[in-house]
Amino acid sequence: MVAARAGLSRAAFSKRFADTVGRPPAAYLTWWRLTTAARLLRASDAPLSQVAARVGYTSPFAFANAFKRAFGTAPGRYRRHHGAPGKGARADGAGGSLTASEVSPGR
Repeated sequence: MVAARAGLSRAAFSKRFADTVGRPPAAYLTWWRLTTAARLLRASDAPLSQVAARVGYTSPFAFANAFKRAFGTAPGRYRRHHGAPGKGARADGAGGSLTASEVSPGR
C-alpha cells in the first residue's frame, strides 16, 4: 500500500527505504514500535498490556518477547531500572493510563 502511494513496486520501495533509512521497512517499524514502548515504560505507569497495545502488539506476550530480543531484558525489568523518579513509574507496572502526548512519536 505504501509502495503504491509512492508510485513504486514493493521491491523498489523497500530498496529505496533501506538505502535512505538504513534498514528495511519492517525492521524500521519494529525498531520504532519498541523504542516508543521503551519511552512509554520510562515515562508512565501504564500496564504492560496497555503499552503493548499502544505500540501495535495484540498480544502482551509477543510484545514482551520482541522487547526482550531488542533490549536484552523484559519490559517490566526495563521499567524498574529505567523508570524516571517522579514520573509515576511503578515497579509492578500496575495502574495509570497513557495520554496522547505520551505516545506521540516526536516526543
